[in-house]
Amino acid sequence: MRNAYHRRLIFSICCGLLMSCGVDKSDSAKTRADPSADSDVEPPWNGGESGGNGNGGDNNGTGGAGSSSGAGAVDSEEPPLSRPSPDSDLDDGPDVVANPFVVTAQDPFSTFGADVDTASYDLFRQSVINGSLPAATSVRVEDFVNYFDYDYPTPAADATDPFAISLVAAAHPMGRSTTLLRVGIQAKAAPAEQKPANIVFLVDVSGSMAGVEKLPLVKVVLKESLSALQATDTVSIVSYASDTRVRLKPTAVSDAQTITAEIDKLEAGGGTNGASGIQLAYEQAAAGLIKGGINHVVLCTDGDFNLGQTSDEALVQLIRDKRQTGVTLTALGFGRGNLNDSMMEKVSNAGNGIYSVVYSRDQAIEYANERMLSTLVHVAKDMKIQVELNPALVTAYRLIGYENRAIADDDFRDDSVDGGEVGAGHRVTALYELVLTGGSVPMPKGAPALLTAVQNDLTPEISPSELVRVKVRYKQVDATDANPAAEVVQALTPEEIALEANDLGEDFSWVAAVGTLAEILRGSPYASSSELGAVTKILDAQKTRDSDRGELASLMTKVTSLLQQRSKQ
Repeated sequence: MRNAYHRRLIFSICCGLLMSCGVDKSDSAKTRADPSADSDVEPPWNGGESGGNGNGGDNNGTGGAGSSSGAGAVDSEEPPLSRPSPDSDLDDGPDVVANPFVVTAQDPFSTFGADVDTASYDLFRQSVINGSLPAATSVRVEDFVNYFDYDYPTPAADATDPFAISLVAAAHPMGRSTTLLRVGIQAKAAPAEQKPANIVFLVDVSGSMAGVEKLPLVKVVLKESLSALQATDTVSIVSYASDTRVRLKPTAVSDAQTITAEIDKLEAGGGTNGASGIQLAYEQAAAGLIKGGINHVVLCTDGDFNLGQTSDEALVQLIRDKRQTGVTLTALGFGRGNLNDSMMEKVSNAGNGIYSVVYSRDQAIEYANERMLSTLVHVAKDMKIQVELNPALVTAYRLIGYENRAIADDDFRDDSVDGGEVGAGHRVTALYELVLTGGSVPMPKGAPALLTAVQNDLTPEISPSELVRVKVRYKQVDATDANPAAEVVQALTPEEIALEANDLGEDFSWVAAVGTLAEILRGSPYASSSELGAVTKILDAQKTRDSDRGELASLMTKVTSLLQQRSKQ
């Protein structure tokens, strides 16, 4: 039934394109500028007025208050999961409301910064292996979908832009009445000649780091990193607890014996003074600064941050300021029990780093040898993504995830506004749920109100024949503030929507399943526990593709059981 519905819907859209060659942009602009102005656009819902109270494809993550209801809304087959209480003992971060559906005729633009963090998925793996579910507020859909490898088209060796864009769409693999759009960005591989590196390991040695999943694993990462770095690269070690100390000044990796000896001396004990430790780490980074090289601080902590007299905002601003000097920062979390997930993500974002979590020896070895260098070698910086939907073809849309990476639509081409950094070989994946013309907007119980408020005064750039136009704006890694950003554009037409998700290959089904699982774990009103069967079937069918997919497929029996237990609480 769903596939027949999509065939009819896509056929009617294509026929409409043949009959009409354009969209009356003047009327559309009038509607955006004044929502109360007369408009020929029929609302996709019936009933009372509607505003927005979530953060989605808008310019500031918020919308006006309001509500939406009526016969046009599609209820889920079963009540959505209630907002779960944390099952794990991880620190709870701020509660983030799922992005709402946005009326395309009122705001066709959705803008956000690139993000390739994986920490949220790392926390999920750790929690399930230990017999619990992660805190709902620690679940970020973008971290889940960006964790896995996908066969996205790669940029040509001689390409000007260091990444390639891939757009595909099909009927939602979970059987919903919506269409799922996947935006994929594949960065080029690291150059054969590696830049010289100046790495400062900032190590938390406070008493809370004494557990076997904490300081001992930090030592594994530090030692293993020596084999991933070049002999001429330099390493410094700064520790912090009740006091801060330079354990090792910038030392060539070739002197591995001296470096290893200092690593072995690290012991846990005392309080936590993270702010002074960061200051001292930046001093060591400045002492060993390599112009044109990689200058990076790796913060290794369980996240139990005691900032002393320094506020969260002041610390984040310090890291942003140091980034302007060429020194970046990554937060690497260890263990479980008091991980300040929200703060760790903030400092990594401010430092142009990539936040990850380590909880086992095998993972520590993998991170040091396979992931660390890609987090240090950037191929693009300040990457911003703007997705423009065609209001003649798309009634409403919602961005799944990226709630805390939202950027004002008007700031897309403001190069003073920070975006996100993308490392060598990384992939950026974003999912949109679309309601095509003629469809009804899903409004399940607990969903944020439909966003109808005008969000910007931007002039539409999309062609009448395009379903969606994606613009990616970025700077080369060595660009200065005076250098303008480059922009890459790619579009998808309605004729390119696949009738079956299977027509797009295994990656599309996988990312849909992983995104749905993440939404269920965070208690999103748009996801239902009834979809777990479809999720499990997709994951199980691909468990032999690689070890990461195999691991997730093997965890699903435990995940399903834990979710059932949670629903009974």
